[in-house]
Amino acid sequence: MKIILSLVLVTIACLVAWAGAAANLDFVLGVVIPYVAVAVFLGGLTYRVWKWARSPVPFHIPTTTGQQKSLDFIKQDKLESPYTKIEVIGRMALEILTFRSLFRNTSAELTDDKNLVYGSEKYLWAAGLAFHWSLLIILFRHLRFFLDPVPQYLNIVTAVDGFLQITLPTLYMTDLVIVAALTFLFLRRVALPQVRYISLTTDYFALFLLLAIASSGGLMRYFFKTDIVAVKQLAMGLATFNPTVPDGIGTIFWIHLFLVCLLLIYFPFSKLLHMAGVFMSPTRNLANNSRAVRHINPWNPEVKTHSYEEYEEEFYDLMKEAGFPMDKEKPEKTPQTEPASGKEE
Repeated sequence: MKIILSLVLVTIACLVAWAGAAANLDFVLGVVIPYVAVAVFLGGLTYRVWKWARSPVPFHIPTTTGQQKSLDFIKQDKLESPYTKIEVIGRMALEILTFRSLFRNTSAELTDDKNLVYGSEKYLWAAGLAFHWSLLIILFRHLRFFLDPVPQYLNIVTAVDGFLQITLPTLYMTDLVIVAALTFLFLRRVALPQVRYISLTTDYFALFLLLAIASSGGLMRYFFKTDIVAVKQLAMGLATFNPTVPDGIGTIFWIHLFLVCLLLIYFPFSKLLHMAGVFMSPTRNLANNSRAVRHINPWNPEVKTHSYEEYEEEFYDLMKEAGFPMDKEKPEKTPQTEPASGKEE
């Protein structure tokens, strides 16, 4: 039911866009909805990050898998157990760019003789890395619709992505990789009972939505021709806040754009926000220096301390009388003499 419901929701979204295009609601689909989607995306993203940034960190909880900085003759693992800010940045860079922690993913299986066997499982890491990098390159390539003239570095990335040149128009490798990676991630959720058990409707919805966006983009490029000049005119108008909706844009483009806007609206309120959340995670962005730096819990109330010196000062006479050794001896009080009342005879 979770899969069917998610698929029905994405199908309804496609039908809404198709109905809007058939009803000539081009201004709504091409101007109103994109501006609303971007506003919701930026507002929701800012609010969530601001809320995370204000949340106190009660414990020093960096997750490490290496030797902490200790004695000089003990070798420290600088990336797995960072001690300085530079080492933390290096660890975060590896986590974000290469999914280092996911690379160590293992599988556990109970054999027929009741033995628990662990093994390496790199398929999830490879699919996740392929999907995220393909999505990044595709988004980067789409910048050409918002820039005039198109920078040379964009042309270089586009040429490298389509270096095989096996179709006309040129087939981009990332278009195939992203669909294959999303398909694998979906099949993995369905095939593995443990993953299927913990999967929610929102998980399937995000996968189907991303698949629909990638598929509609591929259909628009390779099968249903779209006026690219008109698309760029629309994109430039949106970017410069001078929107115009040219004629001749096909229905498949409006479906693709509507799904992208739906993703932007859904993004700040879903698990997809781990894109920003990874930067705010205390298990990743804290240095493992608890032996050298005291971590103060921001939730702790201010406590008035009573030092031993103050304690001894307060109970000095009682402690002296009881025979306790004193850190500091009080000077003996000298008896005061009566002042002379008259002249000496």
